Amino acid sequence: MARLATTIVLLILFSSSAISVSSQAPATKLKNNPALSVIEAGSWKVIQKGVEFRKMVLERSEPSHSIDLKLLRFDTRLVVPRVLRSAQFQLKSANAKTFAEKSGALATINGSYFDTDGKPLAFLKIASQAINARIAKNSLYTGVFSIKDQQPLISQRDDFLPEQADEGLQSGPLLLLHGTLQTVTGIPTRASRRALIGIDQEQRLVIAVADSLLGGLHWPELQEIFSAAPWQIQVTDLLNLDGGGSAQLFVKTGKFEELVAGTAEVPVAIGFFNRAN
Repeated sequence: MARLATTIVLLILFSSSAISVSSQAPATKLKNNPALSVIEAGSWKVIQKGVEFRKMVLERSEPSHSIDLKLLRFDTRLVVPRVLRSAQFQLKSANAKTFAEKSGALATINGSYFDTDGKPLAFLKIASQAINARIAKNSLYTGVFSIKDQQPLISQRDDFLPEQADEGLQSGPLLLLHGTLQTVTGIPTRASRRALIGIDQEQRLVIAVADSLLGGLHWPELQEIFSAAPWQIQVTDLLNLDGGGSAQLFVKTGKFEELVAGTAEVPVAIGFFNRAN
């Protein structure tokens, strides 16, 4: 009888295990690169009213390594963006967590490109003050993230008018505009840690950092992830921010806290703040 009972228990455990494994969603290979698969799509989880967090896990087969893509989504009726500069806090540079602590932002992500002295390499305007008034024509800096009356906008640099923005930063490449994939030309592309900002059809802001010890993502891969239906991110506009060691993200609200640390501090970030009633 004891042997029979043990056999039944083992059968139940085996069946449960089999059901658990079979219920997991299969890995989905990207169309533009079958060597990269989404192995965990994740789902949006509300961490505060108007703020959602999500984690995706991707796996590259050659060379074999995984990549975490961590995302935040903001309802712009409840959360407003601001461009931040470390000099506002008497600092040459800072990490994402320090930017949040100094400014009171609930979340921050690194901003645009800069030189070794921390000076912006393209257009930068903060609190109606032009830090760098020049619209750079470099093939990399094809997009601008700007804010007017607390409303965000992503533009192609040739269509952007600085006087119509209260603040903004130029970065790139611009990956999506009005739902259309943008051609990235003249720029060497390699898999790297990435930081991004996007806007969806409901005017929600989406930010993300792709983090990996061994590599990261290519821009065409990001275009597919952020525009294809299976993963339900689907932004209409998407701008690449400074990546590599600069890519970093921080969020803290209530008991929820998440940090994607960079390997370098940055002079510019984008902060996200609760809208005043």
